[in-house]
Amino acid sequence: MNALADLDRRIAGCRACPRLVDWREEVARTKRAAFTDWTYWGRPVPGFGPEDARMLIVGLAPAAHGGNRTGRMFTGDRSGDVLYQALYDIGLASQPTAVTADDGLELYGVRITSPVHCAPPANKPTPGERDTCRPWLVQELNLLRPTLRSVVVLGAFGWQAALPAFAEAGWSVPRPRPVFGHGARVPLDGLELFGCFHVSQRNTFTGRLTPEMLRDVLRTAAATAGLRGRTAENRTTRPPYDG
Repeated sequence: MNALADLDRRIAGCRACPRLVDWREEVARTKRAAFTDWTYWGRPVPGFGPEDARMLIVGLAPAAHGGNRTGRMFTGDRSGDVLYQALYDIGLASQPTAVTADDGLELYGVRITSPVHCAPPANKPTPGERDTCRPWLVQELNLLRPTLRSVVVLGAFGWQAALPAFAEAGWSVPRPRPVFGHGARVPLDGLELFGCFHVSQRNTFTGRLTPEMLRDVLRTAAATAGLRGRTAENRTTRPPYDG
C-alpha cells in the first residue's frame, strides 16, 4: 500500500470531532427519501485522485447526501455535477458525471480533497473543526509535494483553511495572507495557488459562477501544472478508496 492510500484509510476512520461524527452518522441512518435504498458511507471522505497529481482542487466539506452517501469527493450531488463536467470539458476527467464511487470515473493528473472530511450540519464546519481536520490536509500536501504544481481552492472557507495548511507543510505563505477572490493567483515556492468561487448551488444557480468561469480557472491551473488533458501519462490507475 502506498502512503497516500494509507492516509486515505486513516482519514476514513477518524472520529475526532463529536458533532460531525454524530451528524454524519445520523444522516446515514435517516437518509433522504430519494436514497432510502442506499447504504450510506457515513464516514469521513478521503481525497480522490492519483498519488502523483500535479494539480489539486480543495473544496469545503462533503455534502450530507453527496460524499457522505457515496464515499467519494463531490460525488452524487449537484456541486459535483458542475465540477466534474468542467474537468471533463478540459480533458482532466474520464467522464462528465460522478454518481457512485465505483462508476469508473478517473482523473488525469488531478486530485480532489477538502479541509474538512466530514459532512457538517448546514454545510458549515466550525473553525475548531476546521483546525482539528487540518493535520490531514498537511499530511496530504506533504505526500503530494514532489509532483504538485498548482492548486485551485474553491471558496473563501477553503482558502482560509488551506493557507495555514500550506504554511505548516513548509511553503512560504505571504504575510499578510492573500485575500480570497475569484481568479486570485498566489505563487508559493514553485506552486501556484488559484482562487475560484465554490461550485455550490448558491453560486451556480445565481450565475455568480458560470461554467465558463470555472473552466477558465481550471484550464489556467492545469496549464500551469503542465497538464495536457487526456494523455496516458496523466492517467491514474489507482481505484477509488474501497474501505
